[in-house]
Amino acid sequence: MRTLTKDIMAKKDSAYTAEDIEILEDLAPILHRPGMYTDPVNPNHALVEIIDNAADEGLAGFAKNVTVTLHEDGSAQVVDDGRGIPVDTHPVKKVPAVQVIFTTLHSGGKFRKTDRDAVYRIAGGLHGVGVCVSNALSTRLEVEVKRAGALWRIVFADNGKLREPLRQMGTVGPRESGTRIRFWPDGRYFDSPRIVASELSALMRAKAMLLPGVRFTLSVEKAGKFETTTWHFPEGIRGYIDTAMAESEPVGTSFFGERYITAQSESDSFAEGEGALWALAWTPEGELTAESYVNMIPTRHGGTHVSGLREGVHHAIRNFIDLHAMGQRGLKIVAEDVWSRANYVLSVKMLDPQFKGQVKNELISRDAVKLVSQMVRDPFELWLNQHVDEGKRIAELVLRQAMARTRAAQKVERRKTSGVAVLPGKLTDCASDDPERNELFIVEGDSAGGSAKQARDKEFQAVLPLKGKPKNTWQDSPDTLYANKEIEAIALAIGVDHHKRGDTPDLSGLRYRKIIILADADVDGSHIQVLLLTLFFRHFPRLIELGHIFVAQPPLFRIDVPAQGKNKPARKLYALDRQELSSLEEKLADEGVKEGNWTVSRFKGLGEMSPEQLWETTLNPDTRRMLPVHVEDGEIDVSGDIFNMMMARENASQRRAWMETYGNLVDADIT
Repeated sequence: MRTLTKDIMAKKDSAYTAEDIEILEDLAPILHRPGMYTDPVNPNHALVEIIDNAADEGLAGFAKNVTVTLHEDGSAQVVDDGRGIPVDTHPVKKVPAVQVIFTTLHSGGKFRKTDRDAVYRIAGGLHGVGVCVSNALSTRLEVEVKRAGALWRIVFADNGKLREPLRQMGTVGPRESGTRIRFWPDGRYFDSPRIVASELSALMRAKAMLLPGVRFTLSVEKAGKFETTTWHFPEGIRGYIDTAMAESEPVGTSFFGERYITAQSESDSFAEGEGALWALAWTPEGELTAESYVNMIPTRHGGTHVSGLREGVHHAIRNFIDLHAMGQRGLKIVAEDVWSRANYVLSVKMLDPQFKGQVKNELISRDAVKLVSQMVRDPFELWLNQHVDEGKRIAELVLRQAMARTRAAQKVERRKTSGVAVLPGKLTDCASDDPERNELFIVEGDSAGGSAKQARDKEFQAVLPLKGKPKNTWQDSPDTLYANKEIEAIALAIGVDHHKRGDTPDLSGLRYRKIIILADADVDGSHIQVLLLTLFFRHFPRLIELGHIFVAQPPLFRIDVPAQGKNKPARKLYALDRQELSSLEEKLADEGVKEGNWTVSRFKGLGEMSPEQLWETTLNPDTRRMLPVHVEDGEIDVSGDIFNMMMARENASQRRAWMETYGNLVDADIT
């Protein structure tokens, strides 16, 4: 729960003028909040930003060798034989381009990836921030560039300040090109100033697998001598996963595949060059191999591309089981059954991937689910039916997992719902009896409830529509709470009796692990959210404490972007609010889409969204956005005071005074 602190309860005494507004220029934003741009544990991520740029040259087909050297003095060096960073004068900044790249946030050559003649069509770089982070968080950074027969050098020091301007150091052969970067991390910005070589080894080994034509070398200096390891996988992903699974006995052989959108492909959603490379294998026991990459960037927390792989593989195996009549009556195969013993390596290429945070550990691009599922499903289903014996062994393993899951779920006793055995009539329940998996959406209105019922996954998602706005229950006593039929329906549906803070209620009957408030993305919807949060905070506080309450975030706007030629297919983008809408429109302009070419639609309510749109944006666990409701430690009493001020009938004068004081801070949406 977004708790308000005591500070907001008191009016500021000091003046607030334009002089209080600071502007962080050049690399200052990174130094001010380094944790927003890199991992503060150690300098590895700052070094990886440089390695990724070298790898992008390999991905573009220019670099054949990438060498990383870790020196005993704590510095690190990255050398590639790519095209070399441009050294000519930038037309806007009027300084060498290499200086711009290392000192100007949001600069680089990887923004216009949708242009056919872009210097980088597929690349890990997104925001033009990466090497600026490396420079800002270093005591010294040296750059040497071989380009057009000349050797150039520029040096930065003291957290990104120019120490030695760009100058030509000599000449090189006409065919020599590449970049050498050496940087000394500034220990003040990291918990540990040392680069962890073992983490780099795993990363470079993976990049060598993803780029069969590029040789990656890591040299570590110890006592004046260098220990060198080189990775080169001419066979690519095949050799890599076989090596990773050397200690496991797979069920059958591994399945490898590679599929990309081509100029001849019929696709309205994806551009030429987008697609996926994958390897799959199932093992009945032992450690699992699970690695995913986007444009060669490792996504350690997975993301929507992994969800697409799960979806495609799940459908293919389920169809195979149905085709060969291997299923059992009443036994439903879910994605967890297929995936629980699956080993995979997935590498996706996308023109414009969206990551969660600068560290890029998780992909959040919604289109990735459809892209990967579409690429994988048919080839895998074809492979299963071409290798029937191996397919049946995999299917038998999946069926065993499904039976084990079903037996475990049957051990969970269904609760007696407040002494009443009948569930509320408005509740459209899910098929699963496993409360650890099930979700309940409390939806505003019958219209939105109808859309949600059509859009949901009937296996584990239930829908409870409410008639009108819920009652303000802040001052209701437990004896009169259920006089309101809507409140009674909520209590019966979730399967937990009302209680007070500090009580230890019986939660054995909780029927849903996630209870999700789903209201329109407007002012009325926000009011309904507050009323329901009041109910849970006051009468079901234990559900909030244990993290069972969530608020869905449906979009308020849809942007329809028309096709911009064969390599720029039509797109549908969704914005949560006006701020996100403005950000998306700025991004479209940066991509070269002419202003006015796209259309913006505002959703008047959830009932106005098609089931497909509601599923993609709000219900699909792989692509939706939700806010977990929680109260921070030490803020319970403060939150209670604020609820009392806002919801108690006798506190109207306090609310009026509060709004007069802070009303100017509200960003109201009155469209």
